[in-house]
Amino acid sequence: MTLERLKGAAIAFDLDGTLVDTAPDLVRALNISIAPYGLAPVPVTDVRAMVGRGARALIARAFERENRALEAVLHEEALHRFLEAYGAEIAADSRVFDGVEDALDTLAEAGARLSVCTNKPGALARQLLDALALSQRFERIAGPEDAPAKKPDAAHLFAAIGGPGEGRFVALVGDSEPDALAARAAGAAGVLYTKGYSEKPVSTLGADRLFDDFAILPGLLAELAASRADAKN
Repeated sequence: MTLERLKGAAIAFDLDGTLVDTAPDLVRALNISIAPYGLAPVPVTDVRAMVGRGARALIARAFERENRALEAVLHEEALHRFLEAYGAEIAADSRVFDGVEDALDTLAEAGARLSVCTNKPGALARQLLDALALSQRFERIAGPEDAPAKKPDAAHLFAAIGGPGEGRFVALVGDSEPDALAARAAGAAGVLYTKGYSEKPVSTLGADRLFDDFAILPGLLAELAASRADAKN
């Protein structure tokens, strides 16, 4: 499959669990945030699937693991401590998934317009992507505060790609249910990475395509673009 169908296409990417394996740094910050309350450290394997739900959910899960009540004031204190710890060393152990940079290069060379659509706070998303030297690859980096509503709302995807996608191929590449739902709501193609942070089996989320290797992503997107174009004719 040639990549010519991707010229002018709008391809948005989720961040955590799709472009970057951020779980180690997120869990490190989580354990710093809960230590003052006497909770045991949480291993990465226990909460990897929860990462996509954000810091508040991670903190709540840590308290639930030990059957501890979490009052609102403690939740806010822990969240503040989490954000400070995470921001101080945002990319200490986070790593770009294998093949991501080559795939981004290939898509850009084909004429696709790339963006990031993440429920991570925009300032932290930009800080992380700067630290990993990825920011310059994207036209826009849209966190939840950069859109009228966050994923799974279609408005978040439209904010990331610069407006509704009429007349061009639009895809959201992610790893979990909010990504699949946002793509569907926007009438875009939903493509999910099977090695990310989904709480549910990705095969059950109704994505247009699944992939486990970024080397095949450009061809897969070109195939989807061609099939959608053909369906309109």
